[in-house]
Amino acid sequence: MLVSPAGPTRPERMERGLELLESWGLRAVLGPHAYDRTGYLAGDDAARAADVNQAFADPRIRGVLCTRGGYGAQRMVDAVDMAAVRRDPKVVAGFSDITALQFALWRGARLASVHGPGVAWNDERTPAESAESLRSALMSTDPVTVASLPTEDTAGVRVPGLAAGPLLGGNLCLIAASVGTPDMPDLTGAILLVEEVQEPLYKIDRMLTHLRRAGALDGLAGVALGQFTDCSDDWGTGLAAMLLDRLGDLGVPVLGGLPIGHGQGQLSVPVGALATVDATAGVLTVEAAVG
Repeated sequence: MLVSPAGPTRPERMERGLELLESWGLRAVLGPHAYDRTGYLAGDDAARAADVNQAFADPRIRGVLCTRGGYGAQRMVDAVDMAAVRRDPKVVAGFSDITALQFALWRGARLASVHGPGVAWNDERTPAESAESLRSALMSTDPVTVASLPTEDTAGVRVPGLAAGPLLGGNLCLIAASVGTPDMPDLTGAILLVEEVQEPLYKIDRMLTHLRRAGALDGLAGVALGQFTDCSDDWGTGLAAMLLDRLGDLGVPVLGGLPIGHGQGQLSVPVGALATVDATAGVLTVEAAVG
């Protein structure tokens, strides 16, 4: 089922995504409120939660794909029927603001999901490789492997080493905004995935510093850095230097350069699944979110 737990989308932006799903042999079912709009939200909170709950309650529905991110997932997650999620687990895919929903599903049902593009598809940003990555993450039980690319802005951020643990995280704004809520996971022994878009470097620094001071990064096993897209640097600090300053002294492996996030060629990875980050070899490997 296609749902919009956060920001609104429009039918014309969904055409390409629906075409892709059909080419994969999937039958898309639109949530009743998938195209709703109330300002910057995809309808009211109750309606957005109702679509997610309907998807988990219907045994014919085998996957829950978010149309886009935006804003609003934190407003509806407390109304998600976790008992229904636990009764009939299904794969959920989305990213950006959907990090809040993925955190809630992990907290309430230990449900692994997929950090990947929304169905409102953009071929320019997410070309054929991105489409195949999402298809594989949704429909294959094979592990997902993502290699660091020298062309990514975070490629220069690396602390060598090898670590294993559940891959948790996603968008930095949503991770930071989850501190103090029931959904913030205990990251002890976990590999933290972090990506961001359109934030100045000082705000990224502030969010990472907040996570450090709150103790959220205590006991981490490792860090996997995705794309930091259109993140401005008006002070000449340098993205890699700032990230190394905030993450390089944690005493754990840190691997940057992963094409995961809001940037060109975004790839999909399971979150909540067991992963290995090899910062020496430059590879992140994650077990499947589907079984």
